[in-house]
Amino acid sequence: MTAVIFDARWLGDHGIGRFAHQVYRSFPDLTPFNVKRRPFHPFDPWLLGSALRGLHAERYFSPGYNSPAAWNGHFVFTLHDLNHLKVTDNSNALKRAYYQYVIKPACHRADFVLTISEYARNEILDWSKAGTDRIVNVGNGVGLPFCSEGARFQPGFPYFVYVGSQKANKNLPRLLEAYAQSGAKGEIRLVMTGAPEAPLSLEIQRLGLSQDVVFVGSRTTEELAELYRGALALMFPSLYEGFGMPPLEAMACGTPVLTSNVCAIPETVGDAALLIDPRSTEQIADGIRRLANDSALRANLREKGLLRAAESSWEKTAVRIKEILQAMGK
Repeated sequence: MTAVIFDARWLGDHGIGRFAHQVYRSFPDLTPFNVKRRPFHPFDPWLLGSALRGLHAERYFSPGYNSPAAWNGHFVFTLHDLNHLKVTDNSNALKRAYYQYVIKPACHRADFVLTISEYARNEILDWSKAGTDRIVNVGNGVGLPFCSEGARFQPGFPYFVYVGSQKANKNLPRLLEAYAQSGAKGEIRLVMTGAPEAPLSLEIQRLGLSQDVVFVGSRTTEELAELYRGALALMFPSLYEGFGMPPLEAMACGTPVLTSNVCAIPETVGDAALLIDPRSTEQIADGIRRLANDSALRANLREKGLLRAAESSWEKTAVRIKEILQAMGK
């Protein structure tokens, strides 16, 4: 395979960063491109195109949504979802303009556009009007350290866990309201990653949950796996996801999952999770009660989740991406 420049600026401990890391380690022959400028800088497409011309590069691959402009080489980039267009609170005029005038034309110029679910692929096809053969679902995977064997987080009390950001689409106010209504508080705490931002802190205080909700800060991947393994269940009632990595990671760790019946999430979890309407506080609360009180349900979801997660490997994703990179320029 002809040398391919790989945009290594996306490597990091976040959604795109993990995807980038797994791709990079699967293809040691990729040539890393790494400058201090962020890949989502508004002028990056033109600066990137200039850099690729200077390198006399012929092929470029980004694990993220940036693409080169004013460059005649072959390229593949990755549009994980349309979060910045579909989620009002994650959008603004600059982001919408970037998608309209940079990303949409790139969908037509690229050899291929990778994405991670059929739901996201269909959204991108409908929005971009690019050819159906050009937009390719390569999926996501899960692997070590996310497995059922290993150390468990042991805070000294039983807990449900939430993993993710505090953005509006994560639906945390409804999760907190449902948790308060479920009757589980006092017996089972809610552990959340990160640190509480002001709006969430106010909601926790309003609901009288200050002693029941515990924040554990940022976690390494190893610590995150321990956090999943120690939990009674993962709570993930998101309103919008292009895939839904926390449910897949939790299932791989043998942790039952409560999650949403919308967007790409049902595609990710199949019948291996307790699905709820994320806009219904009552359904979320009922799901919490069931998981708190029904050990047979938890055991059933654990077994189904392990089987489901085993179907999603990074090796399968790597095989799909390899086929795409080999077809680039042909």
